[in-house]
Amino acid sequence: MAVVIKAHITGTVWKIEVKTGDRVEEGTVVAILESMKMEMPVEAEDAGVVTAIHTTEGAPVKEGEPLVTLDG
Repeated sequence: MAVVIKAHITGTVWKIEVKTGDRVEEGTVVAILESMKMEMPVEAEDAGVVTAIHTTEGAPVKEGEPLVTLDG
């Protein structure tokens, strides 16, 4: 079952911590967003394999936009 990890705040993608094919566990930081000069980690809610990355470093994102898709 695919799980889409979404941005929890509006900001800029500061760093993407995973690549397609990586296996992640629940709680693994998949990306770091920057908002109002603060770094906010985005964690995987479930374990799975990264099947898609929907953004790039430096890209602006809005709250609720998809960042990474995992397949369990």
